[in-house]
Amino acid sequence: MSKAKNRAALAGSYLFVGIMAIFTVYPILYTIVGSFKTNGELTRGEHFFPEIWHFENFVQAFIQADFIKYTGNSFVVSLAVLAVAVFTASLAGYVFARKEFVGKKLWLVMHTGLMFIALGSVTLYPIYELLAKMNLNKSIVGLILALVGGQSTNVLLTMGFVKSIPKELDESATIDGCTIYGIFFQIILPLIKPILAVVALFSFRHAWNDYITTLIMSISLPKLRTLTVAVVQLKYSVNAAAEWHIMLAGATIAIVPILIVYAFCHKLFIGGLTAGAVKG
Repeated sequence: MSKAKNRAALAGSYLFVGIMAIFTVYPILYTIVGSFKTNGELTRGEHFFPEIWHFENFVQAFIQADFIKYTGNSFVVSLAVLAVAVFTASLAGYVFARKEFVGKKLWLVMHTGLMFIALGSVTLYPIYELLAKMNLNKSIVGLILALVGGQSTNVLLTMGFVKSIPKELDESATIDGCTIYGIFFQIILPLIKPILAVVALFSFRHAWNDYITTLIMSISLPKLRTLTVAVVQLKYSVNAAAEWHIMLAGATIAIVPILIVYAFCHKLFIGGLTAGAVKG
């Protein structure tokens, strides 16, 4: 009976994972396949695979979306968000894990609570108004600052990792005359590289895929548009007709960079999560 139950549980696990994989992979596969169809064939939805593979959709999307310009914007914004997020999350995680200060518990409760609250577009207007008062609403710096927000998950991940590092290392460094900054940069930072790789990948993916925040921030200055915003604009043609096939071709091109980043960083990403789970 126990063997039968184990087999049933294993079969159920495989079934669940298979269903989740289908729901995850199917939209991406549909986007890639749909990018080779004509607009009429795509909207009719008669066949999953195209009758004729239209590679010219990618050429048209590349030209219309000015991919070189907007891809450059996306890389600049995403890499800047990555750098700021890693630096701020590591500092905050270190302070929360190692130091005691007034209001620490309140800040931790607020960070934890914000992980489960999706404010979404509610925060866009106050963020835009704040940046406008600082004269940053028409610069790439303002867009980067707007995308860096929401570091609760990153801070808590880093804090849990830092807690796993023995405090004796800090004490030994202090005895040797090392300052708090020296302890952080010379001891803590090298030891938390695995979790920082996770934070970096999360931050890069968030900035690269963001649409609504970038759209709002680039309304007054279209040259700030990133690739995600430019791809969505491909749906609207000069003939006032929705060209879904061109938009899907653009989306397929936009997927490639993030897949390349993940292909090179997935070992660090998985290793960081695994190490954090074991140490935390």
